Amino acid sequence: MQKSFSIYFKLILTLFLTALLGYAVGLYGNLPWWSFVVTNFMISIVIVQKPVNAFLSGALGIGLLWLVLSLVIDGQNQHILSTKVANILPLNGSFSKLIAITTLIGFLLGGLASLTGSFIRKEK
Repeated sequence: MQKSFSIYFKLILTLFLTALLGYAVGLYGNLPWWSFVVTNFMISIVIVQKPVNAFLSGALGIGLLWLVLSLVIDGQNQHILSTKVANILPLNGSFSKLIAITTLIGFLLGGLASLTGSFIRKEK
């Protein structure tokens, strides 16, 4: 019972930290868009987890962050910019497909960065 609580606690803590630091780096840092990869990598080195749990927490943290941010930003301009970008890309003007692809990219990059950090420092 205690071991499963510790696993879930680490998973939720890492998910929260990846989302928080990913948002903070994007908001306060004058860094490129992919700078959250470094924070996910460092979090996974500091908080030791199994590789699957590290991938899930990093992927869900950044994926959910990018989903919420893209929905909020897209809603503020009534889907004008995302529809124009979706018309440029082969998405037939579907802003929801563009948001889904954006979320998928954040999900995969966040998860792979955390997985890499987990492989650097394996659980003993």
